[in-house]
Amino acid sequence: MAALPLDVWLNSPVAESASRAAQLRAAGVDGVFTFEGAHDVFLPLALAAGSGLAIMTNVAIAFPRSPIHLAHAAYDLHALSGGRFRLGLGSQIRPHIERRYGSTWSRPVDRLGDTVAAVREILRAWQTGEQLHYRGEFWQHTLMPPNFDPGPNPHGVPPVLVGALGPRMTEMAARVADGLLVMPFNTERHFRERTLAAVDRGLAESDRPFEIIAEAIVAMGNTERELDAARRSVRNLLAFYGSTPSYRPVLEVEGWGDLQPELNLLSKQGRWREMAGLIDDPMVDALTVSGTPAECAALIRNRYGDRISRVCCYFPGYPVTDAAIAELATALHG
Repeated sequence: MAALPLDVWLNSPVAESASRAAQLRAAGVDGVFTFEGAHDVFLPLALAAGSGLAIMTNVAIAFPRSPIHLAHAAYDLHALSGGRFRLGLGSQIRPHIERRYGSTWSRPVDRLGDTVAAVREILRAWQTGEQLHYRGEFWQHTLMPPNFDPGPNPHGVPPVLVGALGPRMTEMAARVADGLLVMPFNTERHFRERTLAAVDRGLAESDRPFEIIAEAIVAMGNTERELDAARRSVRNLLAFYGSTPSYRPVLEVEGWGDLQPELNLLSKQGRWREMAGLIDDPMVDALTVSGTPAECAALIRNRYGDRISRVCCYFPGYPVTDAAIAELATALHG
């Protein structure tokens, strides 16, 4: 049984990123990732870059940033980490792009595809020394004077991945990116019937390497009390995800599509506790991996293991010890 690398969320105060990464490495974790929430998505990874772990944005929101900004961050983090950085990009949703970031929204699949292609071309031009000449629909990059060109990265070109759920975004990722970050609100049936089908369409005319990284919401505990607390906690996150219209296709595959507008209405009324009460045990079982560390590792392998290169695990809203994370890592390593 091949080892399956484990990445976990680097969820600590920013100033403690380096020490927390060292603790996670001691627990047997293979990598850490950040997402763009209450803090900057890149800075904690710069602090964790010397840990020896793989580091990844999961994800950085692309639309408010220029491809040049993204390429510079990716280049420097790849160099700092000794070639262990992955740039994960995502689109977010329109209200956040327009009202939180103060940026513009249009045709997200095409726009993110153009951003990925532009970032990859900028990184390639730096690596090869060839003239930068990228002309896409949304981005044009045709000027790179020598004093702005960092030159070849000693660790090569960092890979650019896309976080995707819907079929068009997933197919685009397989067509233009180096890999796919499978969204954590997912089920085995949706992954195998919808996600992999879209990946295969995107790769239909290509034999290039393509990485699929799964993301899993984990409800983990070694005792009945710990497991109950974990499952109660993940219900809140599942209700939040489920209220978002873009996640309805996952629910529809399982026959739960009518739940989405109900959760959405409750969210607008601020009735969060009632929302979590609508997430029953079969939903928790299908949308998360739940059990002891060894049981969670087995569920991850059964759900994703034949098509993924590594797994990112979230432990949302409940305490999980490094000892338990170490058990999970050991089980995934086989």
